Amino acid sequence: MRCPYCGSNEDKVIDSREASDGAAIRRRRECLKCQRRTTTYERLEEPSLLVVKRDGRREPFDRKKILAGIQKACEKRPVPAERIESLVDEIEREMAKEFEKEVSSVQIGERVIQRLSELDEVAYVRFASVYRSFKDINQFMKELRELLNKKQS
Repeated sequence: MRCPYCGSNEDKVIDSREASDGAAIRRRRECLKCQRRTTTYERLEEPSLLVVKRDGRREPFDRKKILAGIQKACEKRPVPAERIESLVDEIEREMAKEFEKEVSSVQIGERVIQRLSELDEVAYVRFASVYRSFKDINQFMKELRELLNKKQS
């Protein structure tokens, strides 16, 4: 592992522990040349899952895209970063377990919406408004009414 500070290839592992519910290993490393410490994550390389977009294009599954969308929806909301990370980990594990080669972007988006509705209502509405591409205020109001009805029952 190359040191990001001095470029040396000489380091030692100080500490290793499970991360992301066992889906990764977190390692603390110390460079033997400059003595600076870094953290690395080791993940099992999953067979590549393709995402089928609405227009029929296929692209590799990218957890960073899901993470970015959820972070944007949760911006300025009291949602801890660790909870967002674990939510993305859960969705990624589900996709790998349920689908062998391909999954539609719609299925991923619906999972995110479901999880966000349980996590934070404002983040849910933000994500849904972008994901579902509301054409007018009536569609938006319909979604809000459904959310309020779920909350009351």
